[in-house]
Amino acid sequence: MKALVTGGGGFLGGAIAQLLMSKGVSVRSFSRGDYPRLAALGVECVRGDLADRASAVEACRGCDTVFHAAAKVGMWGRYRDFYRTNVLGTANLLEAAKSAGVARFVFTSTPSVIYPGGDVDGWDERAPYPASFDSYYAKTKAEAEKLVLAANSPALATAALRPHLIWGPGRDHMIATIVARGKAGRLRRIGAFNKLIDTTYIDDAANAHWLAAERLSPGAPCAGRAYFISQGDPRPNWDIVNMILNAAGAAPVAKAIPYALAYAAAAGLEAAWKLAGTGSEPPLTRFVVQQLTTAHWFNISAARRDLDYAPLVNIETGMERLAAWFKSQP
Repeated sequence: MKALVTGGGGFLGGAIAQLLMSKGVSVRSFSRGDYPRLAALGVECVRGDLADRASAVEACRGCDTVFHAAAKVGMWGRYRDFYRTNVLGTANLLEAAKSAGVARFVFTSTPSVIYPGGDVDGWDERAPYPASFDSYYAKTKAEAEKLVLAANSPALATAALRPHLIWGPGRDHMIATIVARGKAGRLRRIGAFNKLIDTTYIDDAANAHWLAAERLSPGAPCAGRAYFISQGDPRPNWDIVNMILNAAGAAPVAKAIPYALAYAAAAGLEAAWKLAGTGSEPPLTRFVVQQLTTAHWFNISAARRDLDYAPLVNIETGMERLAAWFKSQP
């Protein structure tokens, strides 16, 4: 296998690249930045922008498998920026993969593509795309997922994975944000909500991509399909947050604010940020308030059946590894 990993410098992309290397796969990483740690592992590192078609074509040259993990992630920003990376970049990569004779294309999607607002309790892949989306990230990832699944053909087998809230040791933006705000005393529970949520340990998220690629071929059960990925062990939201804080040596979140106050504050902050025209993300948005006060966990039976996926690391063990990683940091 000669594999291209887009976003190899990111948290998930890097984990996928390292897993592939451990299995003897020849790996090329395509990212906008320079990542010496990947090169030190023997990964061929190529710099470029997926929104540039020529760069996408060159990245796919000589590869038979593509793991498309690169994306613009966030709950704030301009639609055209999300569209450029998530939709145009994916379209370019699909066309480049076809012209290069790539046989397998595994796309990193997100459960946000089917999130309609409100509680999501154990939904499976039959859940439809909503009529509207709460973020440009979710909207553009849904558009990209549709492109990937529609591209499935006898020449190019495609699949999409929807891992939820990936975490673990390493440079993870979500973990870093929780810990930084927790240590600064800027985290608050919202009302009495503590709904069940799914999470995905980083090693299991990477392994799911490997399993999909192994099984992906024209006519395979997973070809042209999307799959939810998680630990299969939903936990109360604030329990997970406090486990992360504990791993980092920080105090648990004890204080709470009323839901109405949190929502009003988020709306006010969004208005102020739009008026100021700043490119940064507000410290609180209505989308985040909704995420912190609703259930979102998913049925992963299809991934177990078609990909032979089974989480290898339970949440407690993962937290122990996370704590050890924090202690190892200077």
